[in-house]
Amino acid sequence: MSPNTLLFFFFLLPTTLSSQNTTFIFSSFTLRNITLLGDSFLRHGIVGLTRSTAVPASSSGTLLYNNPISHIPNSSFSFSTNFTFSITNSNPNPPSSPLNGFSFFLNSTTSFISLNFHTNNNNQVDFHFNNTSIQKNIDFNFTNGNSITSWIDYQGPFDGQDKRQNNLSVYLSYENSSFSKPENPVLSFDVDLSEYFNEIELIYVGFSGSAEGRYVSFRKWSILKKLKKSESSIGCPKEFGYKELKFATKGFHASRIIGNGSFGTVYKALFVSSGTVAAVKRSRHSHEGKTEFLSELSIIAGLRHKNLVQLLGWCVEKSELLLVYEFMVNGSLDKLLYKEFECGVLLSWIQRVNIVAGLASVLAYLHQECEQRVIHRDIKTANILLDGNLNPRLGDFGLAKLMDHDMSPVSTLTAGTMGYLAPEYLQYGKATDKTDVFSFGVVVLEVACGRRPIEKEGQEMVNLVDFVWGLYSQGKLIEAVDKRLNGEFDEDEMKKMLLLGLSCANPNSDERPSMRRVLQILNNEALPLVVPKVKPCLSFSSGLLLSFDEIVSDFDE
Repeated sequence: MSPNTLLFFFFLLPTTLSSQNTTFIFSSFTLRNITLLGDSFLRHGIVGLTRSTAVPASSSGTLLYNNPISHIPNSSFSFSTNFTFSITNSNPNPPSSPLNGFSFFLNSTTSFISLNFHTNNNNQVDFHFNNTSIQKNIDFNFTNGNSITSWIDYQGPFDGQDKRQNNLSVYLSYENSSFSKPENPVLSFDVDLSEYFNEIELIYVGFSGSAEGRYVSFRKWSILKKLKKSESSIGCPKEFGYKELKFATKGFHASRIIGNGSFGTVYKALFVSSGTVAAVKRSRHSHEGKTEFLSELSIIAGLRHKNLVQLLGWCVEKSELLLVYEFMVNGSLDKLLYKEFECGVLLSWIQRVNIVAGLASVLAYLHQECEQRVIHRDIKTANILLDGNLNPRLGDFGLAKLMDHDMSPVSTLTAGTMGYLAPEYLQYGKATDKTDVFSFGVVVLEVACGRRPIEKEGQEMVNLVDFVWGLYSQGKLIEAVDKRLNGEFDEDEMKKMLLLGLSCANPNSDERPSMRRVLQILNNEALPLVVPKVKPCLSFSSGLLLSFDEIVSDFDE
């Protein structure tokens, strides 16, 4: 498919600009964010770029990422991409044809740049930009059917950098369990791509392939586009080396463990050269751990909010999957609520109000304000961290899911923590923004009452929502307040917070407020919702019940 033909299809795609620093990761493919053209098709999460059948002999197709990357003139960008592909013979004796192969491309209204992988007699990689081509024959078998991973790294010029230092490198390796890139590239040369994108324009990325008697397929794809340092925000995520993280955590020593989350174990890291302290989350070395790692990295890399834990970087090396976050000196909210003597801190009423307001603000951002709406799915006090000023930072996005504006709710086996899960989520396994609202309501009640979501009293397990609603029904709502506050709070404001918690934890999801409405209530910009004196009861059909084993994954217990 020619560049001009591709441009026609680009204009038909939605033109939502990706953020200036762009990250996306497909551990498997869906049609949510890609477009397939020509003979390309999707089957079981794998994209076939060309036909998998021998007849007809010739085939061609294109895979496009739907969201274009914005480019600003006179600015420089760098990018890294890697993808896993395989090429097999659909015809036992495929003809030798110059058509055989595929290209990774960047295309705009002014330029078409492609890196081409040819499968002729001499396997060849060539880079084509406008009317210039750089090519190299390589000793690498593309057509034996094995999975091959390619890495393409482009380093653009930073301010003051000699343009001769701009470099594009291509690496190839048969896929293995190491996740690591070879030390030496198969092709490397100097080029300044910013010369070819010289207008304010949208750059589309994707793959285009053609073959005679060969089947080209893609299983994974990720890309990270970064602006030059002067344009990037301070603290932009970067890639760390495994040795650096191992040294900073004393070899991931048990004495450095500071917590556990849905993704794995969290270590305190000290980078001696800079004196920086960070938190390093290390994978559980499982398929599920890898999936959650990809989920967390792809989601949080594009989020920016003062009440989110800042992602500093990541590492994928030596079968290790690691995320590096800023270190929160005051730990998690649950520890300050329930282990105040150990922590030496008893949260005051004002501090608790600030924590609730900050959490409401970041959830309103995730649900309704960021480019791709996000359902966190594991809102709880253990995942709310506190900085040096006791400001809340929401973390642990290992269970988070993107929620497209026009998509149906995420439907999965229920993930989360008992006591925080909405009734409809327990029953049907469908996560929505309203299930996050329910969890938020439970956290609000925890903060006000100083009680866990489920506590053992004698031989009984007492649910916090039931406990507070029971006191409210008896006209004794204020008795639910944390006794350790010794009455040092505004009673009207405390009642308002307790009722807000109950309205968010309403069993009927339709009666729960949006997080934007919650934020307006906290800021006295909207009236509180009317909370019924008796807790509503719901009935569910039994057709979609989940088993208990499917209901809960309590990762912190």
